[in-house]
Amino acid sequence: MKILQNRAASFAVAAFIYALAAAVGIVCYIYIPIQEMWLKLLVADVIATVVTFAFSVILGNASVYDPYWSVQPIVITIAFAVAEGIKNSRLIEAGAAIQPLGATQVIMLAVIFVWGVRLTANWAYTFKGLTFQDWRYTMLKERTGKLYPFVNFAGIHLVPTLIVYACTLPAVYVITEAPPFNVGSVIFCFVSLAAVILQGTADYQMHKFQKSGAGGFIRSGLWKHSRHPNYLGEILMWWGIAFATVCTLPQMWYLIAGAVANTLLFLFVSIPLADGHQARKEGFEEYKAKTRMLLPIKRFK
Repeated sequence: MKILQNRAASFAVAAFIYALAAAVGIVCYIYIPIQEMWLKLLVADVIATVVTFAFSVILGNASVYDPYWSVQPIVITIAFAVAEGIKNSRLIEAGAAIQPLGATQVIMLAVIFVWGVRLTANWAYTFKGLTFQDWRYTMLKERTGKLYPFVNFAGIHLVPTLIVYACTLPAVYVITEAPPFNVGSVIFCFVSLAAVILQGTADYQMHKFQKSGAGGFIRSGLWKHSRHPNYLGEILMWWGIAFATVCTLPQMWYLIAGAVANTLLFLFVSIPLADGHQARKEGFEEYKAKTRMLLPIKRFK
């Protein structure tokens, strides 16, 4: 624990945990005797989550899982892109007329990569070390008592993994199915990119406000009229990816399920928890009455 109080040491431990989880997940995907790609990926993803959970128990800190949300989609999409590239190279060498990754695939990969790197960088910026745990997890531990180990695994680790898996799956199908170029898909990919910029801007403004030590509620920039513009960016990010996929693979319209689940998670879990935490501050009800939950648009009575 004394070692983990050092921020650099905590970063090194976290990097090791995620490298191990990624390696275990990839090896499991390769060797699991399941034919269906989506199920094989799901099982491998859950096993990687179990590895992360094991370390969260060992270290007594559920925040070990925090970067998983943004690291998971990068690892999955890049791994599939590399696998497709290797397969295509072998087919080309064998004389088959195979084209490399198309524009839609490359753009979608790039957007997910930028989203993941930015969100992971935001986590790293706020990371204080592995002796610090997110207040939400501490609250859940206090409220659930003996049930906390189950809540920790199912609620803090497994459910988010399943939701981000479902959000990422549409991109995996775009990579593996190699659909032809589609203007609608590209447009929605840029909607996702705009969402990344929105989320990044909101996070930057919040960090600047917190650093100022002003206290109270942030009422400037994107936060002037919205209580959660960063969450809006996260929601729009995955709707963009979902619709980009449906545009080019319309028969797979059901892949929007991930974006739906992600939206419900924020509307019924993340936002109520955040508002409940803020409600402890004086003047919250007035602040809430003057701001919208998500849209950074002035609220008119």
